[in-house]
Amino acid sequence: MDIDVIIPVYRPGKELFSLLDKLESQSLPIHEIILMNTEEKFFCELVGDYADFRKKYPNVQVHHLRKAEFDHGDTRRRGVEYSVGEVFLCMTQDAMPADAYLVERLVESLSEDVAAAYARQLPGPDSSELERASRRFNYPEASAKKTAGDIETLGVKTFFCSNVCAAYRRDVYRKLGGFPERAIFNEDMIYAAGAVKAGYAIVYAAEARVIHSHNYTNLMQLRRNFDLGVSQADHPEIFGSVVSEREGKRLVKETWRYLRREKRRRRFPGFCLQCGFKYAGYLLGKHYRRLPRSWILKITTNKEYWNHVFTITS
Repeated sequence: MDIDVIIPVYRPGKELFSLLDKLESQSLPIHEIILMNTEEKFFCELVGDYADFRKKYPNVQVHHLRKAEFDHGDTRRRGVEYSVGEVFLCMTQDAMPADAYLVERLVESLSEDVAAAYARQLPGPDSSELERASRRFNYPEASAKKTAGDIETLGVKTFFCSNVCAAYRRDVYRKLGGFPERAIFNEDMIYAAGAVKAGYAIVYAAEARVIHSHNYTNLMQLRRNFDLGVSQADHPEIFGSVVSEREGKRLVKETWRYLRREKRRRRFPGFCLQCGFKYAGYLLGKHYRRLPRSWILKITTNKEYWNHVFTITS
C-alpha cells in the first residue's frame, strides 16, 4: 500500500527538517511527501541549495503557490491530486510525530467503513496550563469511532476531524468529492460531516500521536474563532442542524475540574476571559454578513480568502 503525506507550508523554519526526518523514520514507509509551499522565496531561503535538499529527501515533492492562491480547502485538494497513494495523510508543518508509529496507527484505523482517522494532539513542553487543558478535552486518552448514530448525543463533535494530522482513504475521498474548493477554515470537518452523512465513520485514533499546541493570545483566539464561525455560517447544510455551543459549555466544565484537581483555580478567571474572546469571535463570524467589509478584514486571519470573496460579490 502506498501512503503519501500532504503538508501545506508557509515560511518554514528548521523544524521542517525535523518533521521530514521523523516522517522518513516511520515504521510504515511513506511513498511521497508533498509540500504545498506558499511563497517560493521563503522556502528557498531555508533550504539553500535545492539540489542538496533533493538529494537528502528524494521522495519529497515541492509545489509552490502565491499567498493569494492559498486556500485551506483548495490547496489540500491540489496536494491530493499530486498524490497517488491509496491512503494520504494531511498534516501541518508544526505537527511533530511523537514516535515512529504515527502513520501505522492511523492507517490501521482505516477499516472498511471508515473514511478518515485523526491523531491525538499532545501539548508541547512550553504549553500553558490552559492549552494543556484544552488538548486534554479535545484529544482524550481513549480512541473513538463516530457515526451518524452519534449525532444526537455528540452533536457537532461527531464531525470533528483535524488536518493537523489525519489519514484518508483515497477511494472514499474520490467518491465523496474531496475537500471543499473554497474554505476559510474547517475543511476537515466539512469533509468529515459529508462522510458521516454518507454512512461512513470517522475515527479518533488516540494511539497515533503528534505534538502540536499553541499559546494563543485572547485576540488571536478571537480572530481564529471568527474564521471558524464564518465556515459554519457558509455551510448551514452541515452545521445548521447541530449545536456547537454545547461543546463550549462542556469545555468550561471540564477545564474547571482540571484546574481544581491540579490546584490551579486561580487560572480560571483568565480562562473565562479567554472563552469570552473565543465566543465573541465565533458569534461575529456566524453573523459576518451583517458586518462592514472593513471589520471583516481587520478580524480575519485569512485576508486572501476575503479578497477572493469580495471580488466575486462586487
